[in-house]
Amino acid sequence: MSQDQLQFLHREIQTIIDAMAVKEYKKANNKLVIIREIVEELIDTTPDDALLVEFSKYQVILEHLHKNINQAE
Repeated sequence: MSQDQLQFLHREIQTIIDAMAVKEYKKANNKLVIIREIVEELIDTTPDDALLVEFSKYQVILEHLHKNINQAE
């Protein structure tokens, strides 16, 4: 299931990036908030250190995207 979770996060983050590319910042921000909550929950509940590292990477990417959205708005 962990591979499925990582693939899901990858797809959702790509959706955020795609929305930003066409300047749909509100849509991108709404999706970002939802995915950020999911990542935080995954980080809080995972017992696997390797997965924790991977989820943390996504957390950093989301923070970077959040900053870019705020600058663009």
